[in-house]
Amino acid sequence: QVQLVESGGGLVQAGGSLRVSCAASGRTFSRYAMGWFRQAPRKEREFVAAINWSGGNTYYADSVKGRFTISRDNAKNTVFLQMNSLRPEDTAVYYCAAAQGVGTYYYTYEYDYWGPGTQVTVSS
Repeated sequence: QVQLVESGGGLVQAGGSLRVSCAASGRTFSRYAMGWFRQAPRKEREFVAAINWSGGNTYYADSVKGRFTISRDNAKNTVFLQMNSLRPEDTAVYYCAAAQGVGTYYYTYEYDYWGPGTQVTVSS
């Protein structure tokens, strides 16, 4: 079992940067691929980024490619999402998730564990 807790959300102006973190409990963190999703009000939860167990492969939604960077530190059981050049449309609750299996990592059903989320608000 893995428990996930996000942190680092907040309010930032458009064009600014923010880094959100996700701390995982358990000794098997390095076995999981990790993903970030977001959900804006009245919208579906959408894929943002994912990283495989070793950190050697990363995946991004087209809307964030070139602006966001996902990384992980297996020694600290933590995954990060560095967000640069933020836009008002990036405003959402950001969730991290852990996936045991191998897949595309783009879909919520591929993930086994979820954090409660952290709010990111980008003002114009």
